[in-house]
Amino acid sequence: MKRYDLIIIGAGPAGLSAAIEASKRGMSVAVFDENARPGGQLFKQIHKFFGSKKHKAKIRGYKIGEQLLQEASDNVDVKLNSPVIGIYPGKEVVVRQEDHIFHYKADSIIVATGASENMVPFEGWTLPGVIGAGAAQTMMNLHGVKPGEKILMLGSGNVGLVVSFQLLQAGCEVKALVDAAPRIGGYGVHAAKVARCGVPFYLSHTITKAEGTDCVTGAIISQVDEHFKPIPGTEEHFDVDTICVAVGLSPMSQLLMMAGCDMVDDPKRGGQVPVCGDYGETSIPGIYAAGDVSGIEEASSAMIEGRMAGICAAQYLDFCTEDEKKESLKTLLEDLDDLRQGMFAPKNRGKKIEKTEEGIDISQTLLTKGHLTREEAERFPGVIHEVGVHPVIECTQNIPCNPCQDACPKHCIQVGNDITALPQIDPDVQCIGCGMCVASCSGQAIFLLNEDYEPGFASVTLPYEFLPLPQKGSKGKALDRAGQPVCEAEVVNVRTAPAFDHTALLTIKVPKEKMMDARFYKGLGCTEGVEK
Repeated sequence: MKRYDLIIIGAGPAGLSAAIEASKRGMSVAVFDENARPGGQLFKQIHKFFGSKKHKAKIRGYKIGEQLLQEASDNVDVKLNSPVIGIYPGKEVVVRQEDHIFHYKADSIIVATGASENMVPFEGWTLPGVIGAGAAQTMMNLHGVKPGEKILMLGSGNVGLVVSFQLLQAGCEVKALVDAAPRIGGYGVHAAKVARCGVPFYLSHTITKAEGTDCVTGAIISQVDEHFKPIPGTEEHFDVDTICVAVGLSPMSQLLMMAGCDMVDDPKRGGQVPVCGDYGETSIPGIYAAGDVSGIEEASSAMIEGRMAGICAAQYLDFCTEDEKKESLKTLLEDLDDLRQGMFAPKNRGKKIEKTEEGIDISQTLLTKGHLTREEAERFPGVIHEVGVHPVIECTQNIPCNPCQDACPKHCIQVGNDITALPQIDPDVQCIGCGMCVASCSGQAIFLLNEDYEPGFASVTLPYEFLPLPQKGSKGKALDRAGQPVCEAEVVNVRTAPAFDHTALLTIKVPKEKMMDARFYKGLGCTEGVEK
């Protein structure tokens, strides 16, 4: 029976981060994962992360995965296609590898098994073509396969919103995004970039039937009442071949339960989770939990939790001192606390948020009303009017993010020390129009306006992540925040650069009176809201 100082179950962001911290303190570390490649969800995440520089903000998920793998490669024994099927007394870990069962001995264990997708039953929900949003993301971003041509998305949390946008990028047509809740569940900026592509949102609605015999051929949705019950007579049909379900995640905590750890049913953390200390310590000394297995959060939080668990495991086996542990954990806890602020923080889950709080009303308006009056637009803290090129920041909610502040070489964008504060523009600093803020914004919520581009015309520079890129001189339609055409538009510039990290800066010329409405571009001949 092979023995390790530390066995980590799960090679996702939490598991790899834990392995890095433990191995650099001299521990022998093995990481077991049931998948054929390490990295967990990171390699499916092609969007840019939120947070600050220390949280790897504005870096795409798959690149973060590559960085973690590089750091872990030299000193960590990563075993793939190796599902752990049990943790037994004495920290004995049982693993299935190919057709054999192997037993490994550990002096400490970190469980970082992540979470699984939830499903909601409805008529026809077992038909081929009804899939989890995460499965769709795997098909697209790992295997290059379109999940379908015409998609209905159920769920408006961050997973549903992010995957909807990625479906559009893959060339799929997202017919609608449906949610039983009366308001968007995820970040408003994620919802806004989907809406301006022309995808309609059906809030206070749910799917009642998947049509078809051998596969999905359509879907029926209905409006719901205050008790989330379908209202007869409100049915609406959609011609789709795929239904993606994004209705939350549940921690995969079965191994911790099998090991005998104290468990609790905590809806705010996603369901059955272990009783943990501040750093992932379970009720069994030497066994730790990190990442979504201990409570559903973002990957940025999982990486910090993994690092904390790795350090604690090292101190538990005297690979570092108590003082060294405390010093390292102090900084990491501060970093984690930064991510746990604002309206989307775990502590605020389930809390009733009034419609007027933290940008909720503005975010809802953006989905249904593409045109904003000057007074409505100026409710954004990042909206100003001035001569020359200047940024307009349509960030409406207190989410942990500040890459725009770091990206601006002239420091005309200010967020401050609290990364959940809304960005503001310093009117005394002249924007040079470099576009770094536009490319760096993880929520694609920053635009550059030149109010005096030509007599009677303004230019709008917007983030664009679709292929093929429009060419300079191309003519088409400018779309508003709800994806509706508002005016003719001409592409006057297309900028790409390594520093933009695959976000092109598309500059369109529009009539000056439409500059505060034009937020997306559709070329002539495109039948959807994106370039095909």
